[in-house]
Amino acid sequence: MENFKKKLSSLTIFFPCYNDGGTIASMVTQAMITARSLTDDLEVIVIDDCSKDNSRSILDELKKKYDNLRLIYHDKNLGYGATLRDGFYGATKDFIFYTDGDGQYDVRELVKLADLMKEGVGVVNGYKLKRSDPFHRKAIGKVYHFANSIMMGIKIKDVDCDFRLMRKEIFNNIKLKSNGGEICVELVRKIQDNGFRFAEAAVHHYHRRSGTSQFFRPGHVVKAIKNLTKLWASYRRS
Repeated sequence: MENFKKKLSSLTIFFPCYNDGGTIASMVTQAMITARSLTDDLEVIVIDDCSKDNSRSILDELKKKYDNLRLIYHDKNLGYGATLRDGFYGATKDFIFYTDGDGQYDVRELVKLADLMKEGVGVVNGYKLKRSDPFHRKAIGKVYHFANSIMMGIKIKDVDCDFRLMRKEIFNNIKLKSNGGEICVELVRKIQDNGFRFAEAAVHHYHRRSGTSQFFRPGHVVKAIKNLTKLWASYRRS
């Protein structure tokens, strides 16, 4: 019988963090506990994208407690995509899991993804059972997913679900360029194009416990639309 605790040979968990001082400590702590149920070889990385709150002081204290916690601090706000790229290309283990540092996903549900990470599967992607967001965000999310399925050929159920377990080897084959939230579309499309197989798992989505979304500010939405249009145009030309 397979030893559940050895399900993953090694694992990097990382969190992008921006003004997540109210949640990041519990996210890191729960990540450490959950990861130990899956592997003996693990690291946790937090990439702080120049938070304005007390996130960094909290992370500095956590570092004193966990030797296998690695911190990356941006001196200026570089954007969600740049933050994710630091995690993807900075990870050192065979498998990479990431989710946001705001507590809208439960890290413990990583075990669901690990159960589906079989031979031949490159990515296990979460999809939200029910989106716990205001109505306008739900509506925008549906339009966003529909547009990406048509324009970009995205085949998974929920490209906007930042709860993913991936093989590190994927990032030896793809080069991500996006600095904004459109990186998730770029990521999934390039993984598809490189022939890696997806599995999908239903996960819970919770109300944001602290901080505010950066993506749904009007200026960010306009910028994201422009960036997605450029991304779509680049694929049309290729």
